[in-house]
Amino acid sequence: MKVKPLPAEAIKAAEASPWRRWAPLVGVALIVIYCLAPFYWMVVSAFRRPSDQFSNAVIPAPFSFQNFKDVFGAGNGFGRGLLNSLLVAGTVTILTLLIGMVAAYTLARLDFKFKNAVLAIIITTSMFPGISLVIPLLKLFINIKWINTYQAMIVPSLSFALPLAVWNLTAFFRQMPRELEQAAMVDGCTPAQAFRKVIIPLAAPGVFTTAIITFIAAWNEFLIALSMTNKKSVQTANVIISQFVGTTGRDQPFGSQMAAGVVVTIPLVIAVLIFQRRIVAGLTAGGVK
Repeated sequence: MKVKPLPAEAIKAAEASPWRRWAPLVGVALIVIYCLAPFYWMVVSAFRRPSDQFSNAVIPAPFSFQNFKDVFGAGNGFGRGLLNSLLVAGTVTILTLLIGMVAAYTLARLDFKFKNAVLAIIITTSMFPGISLVIPLLKLFINIKWINTYQAMIVPSLSFALPLAVWNLTAFFRQMPRELEQAAMVDGCTPAQAFRKVIIPLAAPGVFTTAIITFIAAWNEFLIALSMTNKKSVQTANVIISQFVGTTGRDQPFGSQMAAGVVVTIPLVIAVLIFQRRIVAGLTAGGVK
């Protein structure tokens, strides 16, 4: 069956319409501006002098690093807060991957009753708002004397990160053929060795994507860290930023908060830009059979 070519008039009309060519580009540009404008304003505000913090100039004039000096002042504890954030987010990410990979692989490979119900329950647990769990967790942690400890921040973050990790990795493991393990076991591997030496390396894009998403979520966590800690020695950077005070104790430290926001955000932006191809590959690979 031959396909009829488009009429010449239709082709000319499409070529003559500049809107069809420029509309997608305009839409993408608007989305990019919408997403980057707040971050740009944060960077601009961070490089203003404290006396110019409420200026509306698009470019700071003159440039000043005073806000960054104030952020790392001796009394703020921001440097220790960054280390605490790295410790908490790193621990949550490692534990999530270790537990999530085993659980996801089990759900993807084993056949048992109510497996779909188990998956539904796992993903449902991630839908509870964090604010609804603060009071019960606070009471529990007071009773077991976990207040002002790292585990008081790690365990709740782990409970929020695990469901999404298990769901994502289960979809990824499902699209991997069972013949991979079978071939490895024919060559003498045990099931555990086949999983460690064959499946995990092949699942690297999905595992890497899950790790990045988990780390970003744990790094940006604020509510649990604020509720479970009141000592600067264990507080994360996000909590430290919320407790900045001005020069007199009454004025708003807008510039210092913007500078701290830049310091906290830039590492995540750089990591995402560097590994964006792996992230996209991991997000899309689980949807192809």
